[in-house]
Amino acid sequence: MAQIEEKSELFPPIADVVDKTHAGDEDISARPLEEIESLCMQCGEQGVTRMMLTSIPFFREVIVMSFRCEHCGHSNNEIQSAGKIRSEGTMYTVKVLNRGDLDRQLIRSEACSINIPEFQLVLPPSRGQLTTVEGLLRDIVADLSVQQPLRRIQDENAYAKIQEIIDCLKEIIADTEDEDEGKDKFEKRELSNEDPVARAITITLDDPSGNSFLEFVGSMSDLKWNMRTYERSLEQNRQLGLAPPAEDAEDNAADEAEQESEGLNEEVFEFPGICSRCGRPLITRMKRVSIPYFKDTLIMSTNCDDCGYRDNEIKSGAAISEHGKKITLKVVDRDDLSRDILKSDTSGLSIPEIDLVLHPGTLGGRFTTLEGILDQVYEELTEKVFNAGDSGVVDVDDRAEFQEFLRKLKQVKNAEIPFTLILDDPLANSHVQNLYAPDPDPNMEIVTYERTWQHNEDLGLNDMNVESYGGDDTKDGDTKS
Repeated sequence: MAQIEEKSELFPPIADVVDKTHAGDEDISARPLEEIESLCMQCGEQGVTRMMLTSIPFFREVIVMSFRCEHCGHSNNEIQSAGKIRSEGTMYTVKVLNRGDLDRQLIRSEACSINIPEFQLVLPPSRGQLTTVEGLLRDIVADLSVQQPLRRIQDENAYAKIQEIIDCLKEIIADTEDEDEGKDKFEKRELSNEDPVARAITITLDDPSGNSFLEFVGSMSDLKWNMRTYERSLEQNRQLGLAPPAEDAEDNAADEAEQESEGLNEEVFEFPGICSRCGRPLITRMKRVSIPYFKDTLIMSTNCDDCGYRDNEIKSGAAISEHGKKITLKVVDRDDLSRDILKSDTSGLSIPEIDLVLHPGTLGGRFTTLEGILDQVYEELTEKVFNAGDSGVVDVDDRAEFQEFLRKLKQVKNAEIPFTLILDDPLANSHVQNLYAPDPDPNMEIVTYERTWQHNEDLGLNDMNVESYGGDDTKDGDTKS
């Protein structure tokens, strides 16, 4: 406990640092900054480096450094992580659609690369940086503009392409500058946050060290924000200084074998087969996926290039569970529709509010979002009822009743009304994403139960024998007779 308190005093939250800075305007000693004289690399005179130790909410401890030389005016800002290198790399992705997205806080470590796919623009690892999305775009414009006069003379084609990127970025940034000065600043910002930017872009931060950060809005279920972790490759570990460099061919071979064993989760296996529809050869691909806070699963995908047949299936990659599992999720708004959901082929699905019941085996195994699986249910039922109606099999009253059911199902899949989703899986191979993990989800209840004899009979577990493979019991019986 004493170590935690000492650490919090050494790295106070950034909001407390701001308050102390404002409170210490008159007393310089009260300001939470350390000032050190440093050599200016531009003019050789002495400048001043200011250091601030702080912690950023939902992230970690950082050191913010700012250098300025009063002789030549040179300045430089940098941020360094004060924590340890994470065990996994992180990748953040955000969709910049509105002006408010330009205010998202961004932390870039020395090992982080940034990608903006709309412009085919990749920024290699550079110095650490604490800024916003808008500040990042301004820095990109400034860096690209420096050599433009020279490019215009040497390579006009490259100049035109880069200038197009600069103009597009300036158009996005200008949205936050052309404001009416007669309005109150706070009110003006509130009004402009929901306005769309001139051009929507995607920003991706890829950091093998795991020490970068991109702010989400509200909660981690932010629809425009995404984060995922991944295992570092051997080459990335070498770049971070976590693995020694290869000295000879034998070391390289051993390292490659180690890398292959560590990267099994990233490998895609291919199996040749025959298409069940047209009978021509095809390839089935299988990948092992580890779902956070759940278990390993196997995703299989079959695609026939000749007739267009497609099939996707998901299987558990773990042992058979001793208990069944029942998941009850209360869906209250559209944010819940973005939850990842794994429905195994042994799981039933039901929504009591609209009397929807899907028995085990319906739709097979699916790994998608809640919105995605509801769309699949709606499409399947819509197609079947219309096909049946054309043949005259469905009664008029039954057809009207089914149309009313589809109307309610459409309201459910658009989250226009609150509803309850129930997954009942006797093998406990189904999963619904917990948005509050590792803490309990207040809108989700998970109950484990003992399988009945009938459950085991339907699953073929009663006849399963995992002992006496050598036939010892039969041998003893023959001896007695």
